Amino acid sequence: MQRIKVAVLRGGPSSEYEVSLKTGKNVIDNLPDKYIPTDVFISKDGSWHIDGVPTTPYKVFQNVDVVFNALHGEYGEDGKVQQLLEKFNVKYTGSKTLASALGMNKILAKEIFIKAGIKTPIYKVFTKKENIKYEALSIFKSFPIPAIVKPNGSGSSMGVSIIKKLDDVVPSIEEAFKYSDTVIMEEFIEGKEATCGVIEKFRGNEIYPLLPVEITHPKEFKFFNFEAKYSGKSKEICPGNFSKSENEIIQKTAVEAHRVLNLKHYSRSDFIVSPKRGIYILEVNTLPGLTKESLLPKSLKAIGCEMSEFLDHILTLAIEGK
Repeated sequence: MQRIKVAVLRGGPSSEYEVSLKTGKNVIDNLPDKYIPTDVFISKDGSWHIDGVPTTPYKVFQNVDVVFNALHGEYGEDGKVQQLLEKFNVKYTGSKTLASALGMNKILAKEIFIKAGIKTPIYKVFTKKENIKYEALSIFKSFPIPAIVKPNGSGSSMGVSIIKKLDDVVPSIEEAFKYSDTVIMEEFIEGKEATCGVIEKFRGNEIYPLLPVEITHPKEFKFFNFEAKYSGKSKEICPGNFSKSENEIIQKTAVEAHRVLNLKHYSRSDFIVSPKRGIYILEVNTLPGLTKESLLPKSLKAIGCEMSEFLDHILTLAIEGK
């Protein structure tokens, strides 16, 4: 059997550069023998390399059968690299251009969730044109506190903080503006943090939900921020300590979120499970991390699926155009 040539894209110009390098390495290390990997490194300035030698996307695509997109965040997850791949008619893993752009844009995704009847926290949007310092008191008085502030187009909890008092308003929003021109302020709902991955056309399901993961972190972290995610200090329990009905709602909602955003191959949705108020979706990751510390690989392990089996399944979907 002829081996399949796969280019693994990693790195990139986003704030999630380091995570993407690790995701890409884990993909390369776990590819089944039927694949011949090419490690494609994209530097922070957006230039492409193979084996340390600068190259062009065109040259990369000439010599491969399929691309595994191991990029995260801006450029890799927001539709830009997808547009490039489609321009060259290359088969690739993950969601298409428009769905990627929607999934990365927290505001547009929330609007779609609301239309679909999927429960999501109330929110307010800010742009750099607004005078946040002048409006701080009005913002604080008119919105439920505590509130969580996050960049609209960033992942891995980059630039995310909590507003608990008036003095938090300006620094929190300004910090988020470092990562995105648009910022979203969301009602902070107390509860268990959960995440749930889904895989298309897997084990007899059109969209197969993995077991929900419960995320706990030390009290030094107010929420599952970047440091908590990658410092090894948080605990991810899979399957999580949820009731049967909570598990079912989380899984059903993760499947529905994937469907209404028209995502492809796999995704992972984040939730808050409140004992008083129910289950809220926070956001969707169209290219969730696949590092050794990442949540999706832990979910795969819990159902007895090796990383190599998962990668083969996703690449097969991409090659077959499914």
